[in-house]
Amino acid sequence: MPLALLALAIGAFGIGTTEFVIMGLLPEVAGDFGVSIPTAGLLVTGYALGVVIGAPLMTVLGTKVPRKRMLMLLMGLFIVGNLLSAVAPAFAVMLIGRVVASLAHGAFFGIGSVVAAELVAPDKKAGAIAMMFTGLTVANVVGVPLGTLIGQIVGWRVTFGIVAALGVVGLAGIARLVPDLPKPEGVHLRHELAAFKNAQVLLAMAMTVLGFGGVFAAITYIAPMMTHIAGFADGSVTWLLVLFGLGMVGGNLIGGRFADRALMPMLYVSLGALAVVLALFTLTAHNKIAAAVTIALIGALGFATVPPLQKRVLDQAHGAPTLASAVNIGAFNLGNALSAWLGGMVIAAGFGYTAPNWVGAVLAAAALVLAVFSAALERRHATRGTAGAPAAPTARRTPVHH
Repeated sequence: MPLALLALAIGAFGIGTTEFVIMGLLPEVAGDFGVSIPTAGLLVTGYALGVVIGAPLMTVLGTKVPRKRMLMLLMGLFIVGNLLSAVAPAFAVMLIGRVVASLAHGAFFGIGSVVAAELVAPDKKAGAIAMMFTGLTVANVVGVPLGTLIGQIVGWRVTFGIVAALGVVGLAGIARLVPDLPKPEGVHLRHELAAFKNAQVLLAMAMTVLGFGGVFAAITYIAPMMTHIAGFADGSVTWLLVLFGLGMVGGNLIGGRFADRALMPMLYVSLGALAVVLALFTLTAHNKIAAAVTIALIGALGFATVPPLQKRVLDQAHGAPTLASAVNIGAFNLGNALSAWLGGMVIAAGFGYTAPNWVGAVLAAAALVLAVFSAALERRHATRGTAGAPAAPTARRTPVHH
């Protein structure tokens, strides 16, 4: 794998850290600014919405910019946003900083996926994408717990300052290691938009929303579920999230490896197993050991879908994959927001803290149905294409005279 993928992974590590570390620092931030926890929660919601909006917006703005330069500009935006959060004198300023940082998120992973795929041979594209996303998964194992600990001991402003410094390292790595990859000739915004006319691209994005939404339906409410149902102490939730992160790292690497060999079968297995494990979580959540194992499995199976889904979008978008790739990153965050809302609804309706697991199982099963439908549609089109192809000319036989 090219060393340039390391630079992309460092940038992904910083982005993953800033996205999730705020969840562990909400009490400290709320206390400093004198706002309620629900109000502080807008820092999470604002970031997610910024990703959904920023992914297509920043990608469209960058259609005329070479990809390496655009990645550097996005990391610059990420640095500015985190520095603004670190020095924010008021809550509204920090919220603006979070939104500014989030604008870089979707476009970085979208363009980064295209760049990573171009750096390797065709049969290693999913593996290269997985290598970049390893930075995001490792952030959940190392960056988020460490950032939370630093924020609780030294102060949350220090955490965001360190994250900004990570952005500087990522920017320097991209400038030094990523080769110049000019925008392909003849590809314009209308070509990028044309990819959304392809039903397979839209189906892959719908699978992203539903499949990864299944993961976050359960994980969003992991703290009350584990403390009230499994009987864990409050301080144990951090280490349970580390288990989830370790599962994400393993699943991401496995998904990348096998997606290069058999993309759709990999999706069938990961989505089907994810639906089953989420359904079983309603039972295993009552036992500490079983719950811990299940959390790791959810992380592994959930992130095993990421490289194949991202590669599926790149493959189906043909010669103009950049915008579709970035929008698919926004689809992950849309799935997170949708599933968190649905999970909250079933809890509020009185079904208990394990009810979001059923929501997640249904969402993952729906993604599996879409995957099967997508493959069937592709086979039908391939069959029609073969049937409609002109028959090969028959060689003329020369008469033989005796």
